[in-house]
Amino acid sequence: MHTVVRGAGALGLTALLLAPVSGCQGADRSVADPAPTSPATGPSLSGLATQRLDWRPCPAPSTAQGGGTAPASDWQCATLKAPLDYAKPGGKTIDLALIRSRAKDEQHRIGSLFFNFGGPGASGVATLPALAPAYASLNTRYDLVSFDPRGVGNSAGVKCLDDPAMDANAAVDSTPDSPAEVMALDASNAQFTTACEHNSGPVLPYVDTESAARDLDLMRQVVGDRKLFYFGISYGTELGGVYAHLFPQEVGRLVLDSVVDPTKDPQQSALGQAQGFQLALNDFMKACATQDPSCPTGPGGAEGTAKITGLLQKLSQSPLPTSSGRKLTEGLAITGIAAGLYSQQTWPALASGLTEAMQQGTGDTLLQLADSLLGRDPQGHYNNLNAANRAISCVDSRQRYSDQDVEQQLPQFRNASPVFGTFTAWGLTACTGWPVPGKSDHPDVSAAGAAPILVVGTTGDPATPLEGARAMAQQLGAGVGVAVTLNGEGHGGYNTGNPCLKKTVDAYLLDGTVPADGTTCS
Repeated sequence: MHTVVRGAGALGLTALLLAPVSGCQGADRSVADPAPTSPATGPSLSGLATQRLDWRPCPAPSTAQGGGTAPASDWQCATLKAPLDYAKPGGKTIDLALIRSRAKDEQHRIGSLFFNFGGPGASGVATLPALAPAYASLNTRYDLVSFDPRGVGNSAGVKCLDDPAMDANAAVDSTPDSPAEVMALDASNAQFTTACEHNSGPVLPYVDTESAARDLDLMRQVVGDRKLFYFGISYGTELGGVYAHLFPQEVGRLVLDSVVDPTKDPQQSALGQAQGFQLALNDFMKACATQDPSCPTGPGGAEGTAKITGLLQKLSQSPLPTSSGRKLTEGLAITGIAAGLYSQQTWPALASGLTEAMQQGTGDTLLQLADSLLGRDPQGHYNNLNAANRAISCVDSRQRYSDQDVEQQLPQFRNASPVFGTFTAWGLTACTGWPVPGKSDHPDVSAAGAAPILVVGTTGDPATPLEGARAMAQQLGAGVGVAVTLNGEGHGGYNTGNPCLKKTVDAYLLDGTVPADGTTCS
């Protein structure tokens, strides 16, 4: 499966982005504190916009959300009704799952701060409580709120393959090098598509990002905020940008961290992602060689890359055994390596996994890393991350790529990354044959007239390269997009704990202080 194609598929790994660094450059300017007032309600949504949320203690997350135990008692959950089709707001509705932690300082409460953790396909209901310690300073004056976007988790979650079929799908050779392997990959994609249509056909046309942005505005109205306060990570930045385009006058304070490039089509995004993961892999190998003389990738660079591609070639012919009885295939190994690059905190696990595979002939750690990216728990149950990821990506993007398209692009992708290039290129065929047409070539995020929006990019981000943040800031418009750069590694800047970045973002969200465009933290 190619969950990395669209961004932050590493649900769970985001929690590990805690490495602190320091240093900050840039002057500040201020923006007025928006005072909450009664929500504005349009006539077409007046009934839904005035609904009351019944906040109650949260149950344990469902399998579709990722499972686990119920969050602590200070978390509350509710269900919001939204139109299935915003073109017919008086028609069928769907239920959207929400979660919140009330502001600790009620006297100085600003409003609700909504979170989207990316994917697309990450369950905000399951993710926010796990990551909440990173946002404790924001929880003083904000209710922290997240949600399962439409098509995700408990919000009309898309259903496709069952667990055994998902295991089989994940084991299919995703870097085909023969006509027979191309046919097998095509058949696997067709099976996935058919299952999605059979199990979730009625909702597939309506899980697009524009509809999710309209859901966000409905949530804003229902909780009683005059403006939207929002923190989007990875794909969550695309959702935030689309919201700003649709509702520029409703923008309060928005933070877009680890930014999806809104100017690129899927092929360009996939190529950029291949380059980004190769850059992160090179940085990992350099650090590994410096810290450990027995590093499995040797001195790194071309030699280290050759060691990894050699391992992958062997796995293509002979998958490695694991203690679970499952096999580590070439595709699962690439997925595991990618998962290990999402954060410096997981670099030691990646080094261990490569050592196991190269020197001991076992694949346990790389398989565990791959499972974390694919949304598979130790009991073999998958959340709906992959199903939602594909459904949202395919309804958003108009492009459909053939095998011939990919084969023509392979040299460029392999040049960008000997390790990830072929894998990401063939991921482009995932939407071929999708039963719902895509809506656009790329999202429109122009937001003239919106309040300043913080756009945060990290220099070593593997999944959403820094260029995406620069493009987003430019596309939002002059005076709207405010670029902030973190010199560091990993996917998700704020959660690294970098003191400069945390201070900059907190000052913006809590006090309305807008940093100078081009601020850099190190």
